[in-house]
Amino acid sequence: MSAPAFPTGPAHRDFLAIPDFTRAELDALFDLAERMRRGEYSARPLAGKSLAMIFMKSSTRTRVSFEVGAWQLGGQALFLSPRDVQLGRGEPVADTARVLSRYVDGIMIRTFAHDEVEELARHATVPVINGLTDRLHPCQVLADLLTVRQRLGGYEGKKVAWVGDGNNMANSWINAAYRLGFELALACPEGYDPDAALLERARGAARVTLVRDPAEAVQGAHVVNTDVWASMGQEEEQAQRERAFARFQVDGALMRRAARDAVFLHCLPAHRGEEVTADVIDGPQSAVWDEAENRLHVQKAVMAALMGGERLA
Repeated sequence: MSAPAFPTGPAHRDFLAIPDFTRAELDALFDLAERMRRGEYSARPLAGKSLAMIFMKSSTRTRVSFEVGAWQLGGQALFLSPRDVQLGRGEPVADTARVLSRYVDGIMIRTFAHDEVEELARHATVPVINGLTDRLHPCQVLADLLTVRQRLGGYEGKKVAWVGDGNNMANSWINAAYRLGFELALACPEGYDPDAALLERARGAARVTLVRDPAEAVQGAHVVNTDVWASMGQEEEQAQRERAFARFQVDGALMRRAARDAVFLHCLPAHRGEEVTADVIDGPQSAVWDEAENRLHVQKAVMAALMGGERLA
């Protein structure tokens, strides 16, 4: 007699990058997230379900927003640090994916190498959500886009400016412009460019430019966006990066080049006096606290869609 086959579970979708959703699905996702934010959504699509949260990189906003979001949707979230999973002791990513798929209904991972997330998704039989990699930070940019919709009424016809490192945030903004078609101007120092392949792809779908002068990128922009000069894991480059990014601080003078109703965004944590001045991040044009809150709402919408069967029609 042959051994019984274990079920692999129903077909599922992953969220590793913003283009994993169509434009129509993204609009529906934002509508759902906005209903959740307003308290107009009372369903509990994660009832009886569990989300495994793998954190190879620590986080405040990612952990709290996913954990609280899963609970609000009726489910539970399990925090797994490198000390709690065998990935930290050399277990293959594929083995971790296969095992966790037998226990939980979804996996969120926040890690360093993007190929680890892709490998996890290849071998998991439950949805995998990219909480952050060195290449992409899609959940954060979804929250940013929801904030833009709330503050400016939408992203259609808007210009978004990115000032600083061509990092995972810049790459995710490029992916968003590719999928949604808004104008994106990036100002990055020489040697700190975003992913060339993502940039080239986006230029086929939207007006996306890369310049060296922050003033040029910000001119007339409706959204001004930046990030820390040295991200987690780059602390030893701090002095070198301070020299490279010295002209890339978002201050009041730079903001005055943007549109009059422009909003300032920052994924946090922020270093006042480095990439942004206090008068900007704490000033009237700053939307960073709404932006941080919106991580909760968009991630709830993602979990409801991928794990809870909520349709994005």
